[in-house]
Amino acid sequence: MFPHFSNTRFWLSGQANFISQVLPEFHAPYSGPHSLGPHYEKATSRVLTLYTGVRLNNSTELIVDLEEAGGTALSQGFGLAGNTDLDIVRNPLLSKAVYLGRAEFHHVFALSKDTVENDRNAFSLFEELPRRRLEFRIGKFSMPDFFDINSAGSDTHLQFINWTVDNNGAWDYAADTRGYTVGALVDFEDRNWGFRFAEALMPKVANGIDLVYKPWEAHAENLEYELRHGVFTKKSGVVRVLAYHNSANMGVYRDQVIQAAETGSPTDITAHPWHITSKYGFGLNIEQSLTPYLTAFVRAGWDNGKTESFAYTEVDQTFDQGVTANGSWWHRKQDRAGIAFVSNAIKKDHQNYLNAGGLGFLLGDGRLNYGRENILESYYTLHVWRGIYLAPGVQHINNPGYNRDRGPVVVPWLRAHVEF
Repeated sequence: MFPHFSNTRFWLSGQANFISQVLPEFHAPYSGPHSLGPHYEKATSRVLTLYTGVRLNNSTELIVDLEEAGGTALSQGFGLAGNTDLDIVRNPLLSKAVYLGRAEFHHVFALSKDTVENDRNAFSLFEELPRRRLEFRIGKFSMPDFFDINSAGSDTHLQFINWTVDNNGAWDYAADTRGYTVGALVDFEDRNWGFRFAEALMPKVANGIDLVYKPWEAHAENLEYELRHGVFTKKSGVVRVLAYHNSANMGVYRDQVIQAAETGSPTDITAHPWHITSKYGFGLNIEQSLTPYLTAFVRAGWDNGKTESFAYTEVDQTFDQGVTANGSWWHRKQDRAGIAFVSNAIKKDHQNYLNAGGLGFLLGDGRLNYGRENILESYYTLHVWRGIYLAPGVQHINNPGYNRDRGPVVVPWLRAHVEF
């Protein structure tokens, strides 16, 4: 809506994102407490963000963002591993008051004298950066601000909105209910490659708002290698390889199923004393320019699947592929369109837990006729005027919550986005 100035050490901008969805009735012979409701529903989410920052000198800056998120989610966010709206508040009981989204100290250590131009944005206010450098951040941030990003499928404001299209669903990244954590990040960048590592805090309980401030007990390590080189000769692209390890008070699916069978009690992944268990996984993220107007992307993810899905979503294996088109192709340079397909799965222990009547923090139909959750999403983002965008889209979901007995589900959606 308003121009940004490059000759200032301050940053002030904002955005508003509204997503309305409709859930028509679908086939469901039975439902559980964490099922996607089979009857007609509609829901609208909102996320309002104020981005602020100040550059203290040529190598140090402070970033502080305020946010308000609210509205409603289809079936209160339950029933899908690949939820249809990444902007929803996963706990409807949270306060609707404005909260601190990010608060970061960012310092850049120059490792070369030559510099590259930096496209100033809300996360980096510098006009130029050393070509070879080490960046250090500490504070409150969201892991997907820096990991598992690609230019075609990572932005709910202008691109796809499904959880497992915009992020690697098998990456159970450290986060509270709102998607933020506290930690430190080190990022080494060279001409054609980079490597980043983050140490972050985990929540006390699955999908919890409170973090464990005892990093010697509960913690998360994330590593990502980035090679800025196309898969196809003479065409630009990026390959990113991710690995993570979480330590937290997570239940073990097999143990809880056995315990419930022996005691006759309900199967409950949280029915255990405080104990720290581990979860680890890997991800691959490729984006590739096909033509000046078309960009393709692929994500693949895997985790060990034995311990409780804890911070992001209930996915142990995922494969995601899509294509986006730049509107310059049809002389609408700020429009864009995309289509993506993602297939999600869970491991056998996780399946057995849900089939025994167990509830995850997102899933639980009471029983399970297992099948992969397959999702197709498409959208068109229309630039209306300056910072105003409208986008219709639709998602088609087979086997919602990995259950062949339910669905298929079709969810049309409409997004209104404003940038200030």
